[in-house]
Amino acid sequence: MAKAYQFMADGFEDIEALAPVDILRRGGVDIKTVSITGSREVTSAHGVTILADITFEEANLDDADLLMLPGGMPGAANLRDHRALGEALTEQAQRGGMVSAICAAPMVLGTLGLLRGKRATCYPGFEDFLEGAQTTGAMCTVDGNITTGKGPGAALEYGYTLLAQLTNEQTAREVAEGMLAV
Repeated sequence: MAKAYQFMADGFEDIEALAPVDILRRGGVDIKTVSITGSREVTSAHGVTILADITFEEANLDDADLLMLPGGMPGAANLRDHRALGEALTEQAQRGGMVSAICAAPMVLGTLGLLRGKRATCYPGFEDFLEGAQTTGAMCTVDGNITTGKGPGAALEYGYTLLAQLTNEQTAREVAEGMLAV
């Protein structure tokens, strides 16, 4: 079974965080939500407080197939400023593990230098943070082990794309059909 971790910071974008987690769980992926706040409670950009599965300090990322970042502001900036998360993302990408980010969060990957020579997408206005990337403007872009999504409206496509990568196209299609997305 594939293993994924979604990192959550105060100010995350609700749909970009929760829709992909929902899709991956429906598809049989073992995904944990991970708070970087020091507490399991994390509050979205729209004032919704959720209880993450674990805190960053409790996470053992050695078995990760995928590390995920939702967008939203100031959530993406909070993720960017978490030094240990940056180290984990860099290690994951360097070993060929999957890394993904949506909306404003690709700026985290860009700041870390993980998008150099890659194609990527992000929320309009954040392109300058994607150092060395060729921006596509697409709803979802996959380049090697990096997957990026454009914004809230891309949350479902982003989730199905990640599910197909972690399982297979048939599983992603079956989940999409079950959610009446096809």
